Amino acid sequence: MLLNPVISKLSGKLVVLASASPRRLEILSNAGLRFEVVPSWFKETLDKSLFKNPYDYAVETAKQKALEVAHRMPFKHLKSPDIVIGADTVVTVDGLILEKPTDKQDAYRMLSRLSGKEHSVFTGVAIVLCHDKNGSDTDYKVVDFYEETKVKFAELSEEMLWEYINSGEPMDKAGGYGIQALGGMLVEYVKGDFLNVVGFPLNHFCKQLGLIFNSPPESPAHEVKRESDEAWTCATNGEAELVVNVKDGSRISMQEQNVTGSECSRQDVPHSIISLLDGFKASKTLFTASKLKVFDVLNSSNSLTLEEIAGQINASVLGTERLLEAAVSLGLLERVKQQNTSVYRNTEQASRFLVSDSPESFHGYILHCNDMVWPLFSHLENAVREGTSQHERAFGKNEDVFQDAYYSKDEVKIRFMDAMHSIAKVTGKDVATAFDLSPYKTACDIGGCTGAMAYEFTKAHPGLSVIVFDLPQVIEMRRHFQPKETDDGVSFVAGDFFKDDLPKADLYILARILHDWSDEKLHVLLSKLSKMCTPGCGLLVSEIFLDEERKRPSRALLQALSMTEGKQRSTTEYSDLLEKHGFTPKHIKHTDNLLDAMLFVKEDPNDKRTLLGCSSASIETAELD
Repeated sequence: MLLNPVISKLSGKLVVLASASPRRLEILSNAGLRFEVVPSWFKETLDKSLFKNPYDYAVETAKQKALEVAHRMPFKHLKSPDIVIGADTVVTVDGLILEKPTDKQDAYRMLSRLSGKEHSVFTGVAIVLCHDKNGSDTDYKVVDFYEETKVKFAELSEEMLWEYINSGEPMDKAGGYGIQALGGMLVEYVKGDFLNVVGFPLNHFCKQLGLIFNSPPESPAHEVKRESDEAWTCATNGEAELVVNVKDGSRISMQEQNVTGSECSRQDVPHSIISLLDGFKASKTLFTASKLKVFDVLNSSNSLTLEEIAGQINASVLGTERLLEAAVSLGLLERVKQQNTSVYRNTEQASRFLVSDSPESFHGYILHCNDMVWPLFSHLENAVREGTSQHERAFGKNEDVFQDAYYSKDEVKIRFMDAMHSIAKVTGKDVATAFDLSPYKTACDIGGCTGAMAYEFTKAHPGLSVIVFDLPQVIEMRRHFQPKETDDGVSFVAGDFFKDDLPKADLYILARILHDWSDEKLHVLLSKLSKMCTPGCGLLVSEIFLDEERKRPSRALLQALSMTEGKQRSTTEYSDLLEKHGFTPKHIKHTDNLLDAMLFVKEDPNDKRTLLGCSSASIETAELD
């Protein structure tokens, strides 16, 4: 195996795959590479017209995915990678890049275009190497390359086309087919690397690792020298970049980017374990700075001295200094020299997500984590031993805090609603735009709280009107969260979704609802929905989706430790749950935000065929990226 000689040299290094694709994970795992998966948040919105060749687009997309993860991990995950691998696969025919099909008709157009023709599959790969520079700074060397494989489809009959489309496999796949599954029946021949078509060119990747770790010091893989075949370019983020062209379509680039506070792992020590040991301290630093409104204070001024901040948050200078220094180390604040003193200011991320009145603020949810989740988790040992919620130990009450404290005191009620409002604002747009909802004219957001999610749906779909259905106390308090602009498309109805009749709608939205309740209560709610819905009625479920092995994302599994009566599920488990009540899965969308989405449709019980030609067994649990 080509990869074996470099395995030992990767020992002790944190290798990260910046992709959620299960196919890439399987290919690299089978090769013996040990790595973590951190899906990139980079939005694939590069203008294809700016790229001379399709593979240039794939390489640049792969590079931006990998760099986004390399930059984010020290602050978001509290650990620094040594190597980040990014990849992007595109299918091209007649000079046109084929995206993932949006619906069955789009899949038909794609596959018809490929019928009887030879086309190219390009995978761009970027390997980002982290290097310490001047102590706490980090720069990044990017080795990128592409692989091309030629694929020829047989002449496809209308019957074969639609049989394949109705299997559900073309959806969420570049070019509308998966060669490793049923799509292999459409292929007449393959010229080149088969795994490249699946999603990752393993052979070329192994060769590149060999060049990087086994080549002599004067090799371009180790040192970037300015020679005649080199060119200075400008990366998409505006930073200077030196690119060296190497054989086999690979390129090595050194980007002049520094990230203060990140430290690349270089020693054979358990960095991930050490990060976990300090993780709770970092969380409490964020919670405390938010509760003391440090970010709000700094938002009101360009920059402030230590003494000015301490005075405004009514805290000691010594304690404030240590809090600010910790926040700087976590990338939440910046400290800069001005004349003879140091001043502090918010980072761009803090201004966007941590200032309380920012449109995308997490402030409400952060306070909820501090005041409610943190006390529960301080009793985690008892929760594990007993398998029960720890409300009584944490809050001195045997009752369900959700029904007791939250709904007996207005200030606590508003605080909880603010937490839910924060999550809905941050996730709402991605959930609302996950699918084409043009067939639906009316929707009901069940347990929609402040209406933040509903407003995002009406913005994304102007012809849609949304009813927010929630408890009377919640509806009564919604005025505290009304948007400045009026929206006649959103209305509110009070009621208990377990006991009362639900409003009639074409589409029902269940965002962060199903994971919270027992199977018995879900049966009550879903049976009620099933009886109300006519064939064709939609049901949009938005939750954190576990992978099929229940290993990721850890955020969902950590949340489950609070021991509510509900549980976290994979897409297959959600499909099985909903299919029992007559809802057929149509689409899955992994948003790379806090919540993912699945769209179900009520099937006709008299029609033995699946309404949308799709079953849970044929739906991908992650998109090809």
